[in-house]
Amino acid sequence: MLKGLEDRFTKILEKLGHKKKLNDRNINDGIREIKLALLEADVNYKVVRDFTAELMEEAKGEEIVRGVDATSMFVKVVHDKLVEYLGGENEDLKITGKNLSVIMMVGLQGSGKTTTAAKLAQYINKKKERSVVLVGADVYRPAAQDQLETLAKQINVPFYGGGLKERPDKIVKGAIKQYKDKDVMIIDTAGRLQIDDDMMKELEDLKKQTRPDEILFVSDAMAGQSIVDVVGEFNKRLGITGVILSKFDSDARGGAALSIKKTTGSPIKFIGVGEKIDDLEPFYPERLAGRILGRGDIVSFVEKAAEAIDIEKAQKLEEKLRKHEFDLEDFLGQIQQLKKMGNLSGLLDMIPIFRNMKPQQGFDDKSLARTEAMILSMTPDERKNFQVIGPSRRKRIALGSGSNLQDLNKFLNQFMQMRKMMKKVMKNPLKLKQMLSGMGMDESMMEMDGLPGMQGMPDLNGMDLSNFKKFK
Repeated sequence: MLKGLEDRFTKILEKLGHKKKLNDRNINDGIREIKLALLEADVNYKVVRDFTAELMEEAKGEEIVRGVDATSMFVKVVHDKLVEYLGGENEDLKITGKNLSVIMMVGLQGSGKTTTAAKLAQYINKKKERSVVLVGADVYRPAAQDQLETLAKQINVPFYGGGLKERPDKIVKGAIKQYKDKDVMIIDTAGRLQIDDDMMKELEDLKKQTRPDEILFVSDAMAGQSIVDVVGEFNKRLGITGVILSKFDSDARGGAALSIKKTTGSPIKFIGVGEKIDDLEPFYPERLAGRILGRGDIVSFVEKAAEAIDIEKAQKLEEKLRKHEFDLEDFLGQIQQLKKMGNLSGLLDMIPIFRNMKPQQGFDDKSLARTEAMILSMTPDERKNFQVIGPSRRKRIALGSGSNLQDLNKFLNQFMQMRKMMKKVMKNPLKLKQMLSGMGMDESMMEMDGLPGMQGMPDLNGMDLSNFKKFK
């Protein structure tokens, strides 16, 4: 997610950090590099021009140049400016809760609009606890209604579609009549390969008919700044209320995210962060700005952890850790909880200490799955008492999991190392705080519900423990 832009900004700020004192020349050089980084990220040229001009004006203030910690102050100015250009703050959905709220999904063909409609339904159903119906009003793409109906069944919400011969306005009319008792109706409208008057007229008519609470434009995040004109045209004709950027997890540049709000006035409300039906997240400008600057996103990490962690199991695990009874069965449980939180590389990007580390062999989703397979190939007794796993058992486990003996031996050795480390940490709570602090977590975050269950996560899938030597 925006890795290219993150890397560029991190290098720029590191270079400035080596300066004992900032002067006009240092600032000019830094802003020039920021300008190039934004242009390479496919940010709209006018946005880049305004961003760097405003940054230059604020960065050359007397308090920055003469400040005791001028570099930190400069970073804050850059951070605040990024937050501003990304939209300022998160904008929630407009759902009244009194009558049927209507959400129109609009956009070009191929943007991921239909899948995003289902993801949004899942989000509203689970996170907002509101009843939802999905309506297929795309009668031009043959597979559109079938796709939406399949997704609706997957998330257990009703679907309404009238077939390819029925007009979109009649489909919507029938859906409103049948599902007026629902809280939210999400309408998947037709897209085109490009904007045309027929499509826009149809959308305008649907808007008049439904008086939607939200008109959300769905765009492929990788479209970059080219999407700006398209969003602008849709906004002019329909008055869109927000944007959803799909495939944001694959976007290494960030041109669309940094261009849309400033050029169109339309806020980004959600981002698609994966292929799973739950992979839709509210867009928080401040969190993304932190990630761009290499500060990670601990708040999002903790939120994901709190959702995935079973509190009762976490408390039992904490007790086992205190007694030094953490076994491979517990480790398996931690892996499975971690998988619920999403893509591993994306999670690591949220934690500053991991984001700045060089990628390590064996620390990705594929190898995590291999580790899970190793443990699942063990007997219950072997998981509880890993000391009994001798040479013959290791050969059987390696064969059963599709691994080689070398990988299995490496994993078991590292698991034993982790147990020793956790024993030391649990005996001295201060060391645990130091560890979490080094990961960018403050005391308030450490006290959040659910975090005890994360204590078994260091070194998941064999991370080199030498990275934690400073905490010993």
